[in-house]
Amino acid sequence: MNPRLLQRLKRQSAKQNIQKTFWFAAAKPMKYQTFCGGIFETNCYLFHAPEGAVLFDAPDGSCAWLQNSGVDLKLLLLTHGHIDHVGDVAKIRRKFNCPIGCHPDTAPMISDPDFFRNFGFGFEIEPVTPDFFIQETSERDFLGVKFQVLEVPGHCPGSLCFFSRPEKLLIGGDVLFAGGVGRWDLPGGDGPQLFQGIKAKLFPLGDEVIVLPGHGPPTTIGEERKGNPFVR
Repeated sequence: MNPRLLQRLKRQSAKQNIQKTFWFAAAKPMKYQTFCGGIFETNCYLFHAPEGAVLFDAPDGSCAWLQNSGVDLKLLLLTHGHIDHVGDVAKIRRKFNCPIGCHPDTAPMISDPDFFRNFGFGFEIEPVTPDFFIQETSERDFLGVKFQVLEVPGHCPGSLCFFSRPEKLLIGGDVLFAGGVGRWDLPGGDGPQLFQGIKAKLFPLGDEVIVLPGHGPPTTIGEERKGNPFVR
């Protein structure tokens, strides 16, 4: 074979291999880890975004888990303000000095130490002031990862779900569970509002979307659309 032709074919082959490698790297799912903590066995989710680690929710024990895992947390986002999801917010703020984002309705739940006592609950929190607010939007960037933010109250005022369309992944908080939904008998709860929000905002995301809930195992929109008795 002509040496020049052979060299050209080698260059083309190398270029194709680079393109294939880049395509597979780009198609690789975003990495995340799960921690379940506290007496209510609450899930939180750690995502490794391009610009740093992002944690969704902060149950008891999550700060120690982050430290033991060698994570340098850069951002904490809250799906809602119930005590089982915010138990370690103050510890995380002190340890990592990272910004905290939440819905405006969540702010008093984490900043007022008497908030839960005023409703007759014996819970006490160390108050923290959020750094910024998050409300429903078609797209918002968090450390290089874009999420659609959906507000789905009914379990708790200001409940947020974070949807990654490329990953087909929903961080759902206590809105939708495998075979269930968030309870609506707590202050600010509204069952019909919750059910309608799930049907109107979550189901249209697509049956293949994986739901990472605040409690229990992951599920999919399709599984819940077909078999969840609360939202048929």
